[in-house]
Amino acid sequence: MRAERRHLAEAFVSSDPEAPTLCEGWTAADLVAHLVVREHEPLAAAGIVIPALADRHDAAIVRARQRHSYPDLVERFRTGPPLLWKPIDGVANLTELFVHHEDLRRGGGDTTPRPSTQTAHLEDALWRALGRSGRFMTRALRGTGVEAVTPAGDRARLRAGDRPVVLTGRPGELVLWLFGRRDAAAVELTGDPEAIERALSADLGI
Repeated sequence: MRAERRHLAEAFVSSDPEAPTLCEGWTAADLVAHLVVREHEPLAAAGIVIPALADRHDAAIVRARQRHSYPDLVERFRTGPPLLWKPIDGVANLTELFVHHEDLRRGGGDTTPRPSTQTAHLEDALWRALGRSGRFMTRALRGTGVEAVTPAGDRARLRAGDRPVVLTGRPGELVLWLFGRRDAAAVELTGDPEAIERALSADLGI
């Protein structure tokens, strides 16, 4: 996980602060500010998942950009979360950092995945994370079976149901797809046509 944080920090350094990302309306500077707010301002970070607090989160991003230069935000992100959070950093942040790394990488329109040699240290952990959170991320598909399959043949049933849809891709690509980056993720859908259509239109993710 520390390696992914380091690689993402390096990607921020090499990016223009105003470069687009896959997060609609967010630039690279907005994205790194979000990551800093998420780790250092718990009340504002709650706005990520609690709609009533979304304005607090958005305002915190604006403040962070006003108070800190882009290089300073990147360095604060690189340093990591406060001491009390560090013991759970790997569990709490692995998926978040991977997804946002790809948001930054693919924001300019090139959605080519990183070579597998660059993500081999992540894939097993992302696959385990998918097994833990897949049911929750597919909660909008109640009644529809959802199965994840990797090119190596690993399989995980994310949700039981009739007329299943099968998502096939590398673990990282499956995570991206389930986090709403459908157009940017290298995932193939097979199965019942109605189930596929429902999966393509459902509001998935955290």
